Amino acid sequence: MHNSWTRREFLGSSLIAAPLLGMSSAMGAQPSALRRFKLGVITDEISDDLDQSLDFISNYQLHFCELRDIWGKNIMNLERPDLDRAKHLIEDYSLKVSDIGSPIFKYNLPQMPVRPEREGQGFGAAFTERESDRLLLESFELAHFFGTPKVRVFSYWRVKDPEKAYPYVRDRLAKAANLAGQHGILLLLENEMDCNVGTGQELGRILKDINSPHLRGNWDAGNAVMLGEVPYPDGYRDVAGWFDHMHIKDAKKDPQTGKLVWAPVGSGIIDWKGQIRAVVESHYDNTMSLETHYRRPDGNRVESSRESLLGLLKIIQEEA
Repeated sequence: MHNSWTRREFLGSSLIAAPLLGMSSAMGAQPSALRRFKLGVITDEISDDLDQSLDFISNYQLHFCELRDIWGKNIMNLERPDLDRAKHLIEDYSLKVSDIGSPIFKYNLPQMPVRPEREGQGFGAAFTERESDRLLLESFELAHFFGTPKVRVFSYWRVKDPEKAYPYVRDRLAKAANLAGQHGILLLLENEMDCNVGTGQELGRILKDINSPHLRGNWDAGNAVMLGEVPYPDGYRDVAGWFDHMHIKDAKKDPQTGKLVWAPVGSGIIDWKGQIRAVVESHYDNTMSLETHYRRPDGNRVESSRESLLGLLKIIQEEA
């Protein structure tokens, strides 16, 4: 892949590859089972260093990456030289981009603001509704640049009573979907716990109401569980057949606080075995991304991602 490797790159790759070899030996047909899934990882969950993230992904025989935050900057804020560099790295690793993880509509709904303006959404972004049309057009350009038709969006910061916000959110997303269609783009609406569409029930409702071929769902069971929904089978029942991308993460109750915290996939309360079995039975043929979120006590993002990925691959092997 590279003509010459530094000692750090060689050691890093070896450490990543070793668990895969052991797992493949123990799990037998793991690589063939994986071929049934268009599975990737959100790169900044592994590392801000795109090269390190792509090395991790490719060494686990995955074929997709999701782009959100690269080299410490939100993808919407990257300058052209860094975009070119990122594209070349992705091509070097023979990976595909599943979608552009934009921060669009992850800010105040103008009619019902709930946070200080330009409060950061995380991932190096702080935008407002006034910039939405520009951001949409720029995200479409990014999608075409990286060879994906998909751009992920949100539903504005969650208000006290999301039902009151619903008509405004629905109409704005419908308008954005029309614009996306004019540019050959598919918008993916993520159910995000901090936004007005946060559960599977809420996601299914708005997608069915808008009913646009240019707006589909990004089903996130982890976000749904944080709002008290049982993601599978309850939330999934409302979104089945309405999403073209999935995020995979897990959560469990902290025994000391009783609050939900992120956990390695397969060790939490989400029925990922049932969820994976369901998408297999439905012949789901679209992309999915590991969105680790979980962090080990030492904070090591690479090893945390590895724990979650190995848990997911074990489930895939058992259910696919």
